[in-house]
Amino acid sequence: MPERKARTLASACAISVFTALASCTPATILPGDTLPIAVESTVIAELGGSPTIAPGLTFLGGLELSSPEPLFGAFSSIRFRDDQAFLGVFDTGYWIEGRILRDGEGHLSGVEAVRLAPLLDASGQESQSKFQVDAESLALDGDRAFVGFEQRHRVVTYAPLSDLGKALPFTPLDFPFDLDILHSNGGFESLVIAPQGSAIAGALVAITEKSFDENGNIYAAIVGGPLPGQFRVRPRDEFEITDATFLPDGDLLLLERRFSIATGVGMRLRRIEGDSVRPDAVVDGEILFEANYRSQIDNMEGLDAIPEPDGSVRLIVVSDDNHSILQRTLMLEFRLQPQG
Repeated sequence: MPERKARTLASACAISVFTALASCTPATILPGDTLPIAVESTVIAELGGSPTIAPGLTFLGGLELSSPEPLFGAFSSIRFRDDQAFLGVFDTGYWIEGRILRDGEGHLSGVEAVRLAPLLDASGQESQSKFQVDAESLALDGDRAFVGFEQRHRVVTYAPLSDLGKALPFTPLDFPFDLDILHSNGGFESLVIAPQGSAIAGALVAITEKSFDENGNIYAAIVGGPLPGQFRVRPRDEFEITDATFLPDGDLLLLERRFSIATGVGMRLRRIEGDSVRPDAVVDGEILFEANYRSQIDNMEGLDAIPEPDGSVRLIVVSDDNHSILQRTLMLEFRLQPQG
């Protein structure tokens, strides 16, 4: 994330104090409970701008999401449990779950049944420290979740997901390198389980955002599975990795984000051959999509893939609004056709 988030929930409320003081009081969620919230949706029909789009990739539409609940926002990762139900994490220390809605033509039209819950500590309490709950990445494995945190770098297992308000953390996972080498705001932005059929099937693949080795490559790890170890991702053009997902054919798709005063915000999708993700490898791949601020994008941080019966895959990308009135929570959808 951009360096960082001096825009906290408190500062967002301070900015808007003259217009909606009462609405800036976030709800209190008791440990063990979840909070149903209303989320409003505005449909995005056109991507706009002049993005670079590879053959086989199509923009389907999207949503701009908002809520009267101040806790809503700061999306860092999203995972789909089926073709409608999603689970995500906010970097302010909250779970979000809900379901997407589609219109008669199958395009995104809204979300429903949205609930929030705090990420609890081992004692079952909500932490009051941003340093402890800066959740950036998420992977699902049955009724448990792996959550990656930065600032205090670690990847923690939570369970049970069937009772989200009561999900508790377990001992952080071990990694093949010392986590003290990671950049304070450039930790594990991507967590994803390697699919069956892969040489690393069942392993947890963890990729950092902007933590570089002595050769300028990005630290990444394969945790568990048949070939555990560390590997690297070659960076490109000052883009930073913000999430990843495996495609049905086993390839790894990276979501990348660039932000600078000179160029504004950018979004990119990069495809890595699945067979290249192995210990000691330095991986790179083709760019499928790239857009700048002229398109309907924002600070895109979460990505997941939903396989379709025809062999294509729907890609859903969400943005982190940093609880800033200058940014938006977006959910964008693309379709990627299988390679010929």
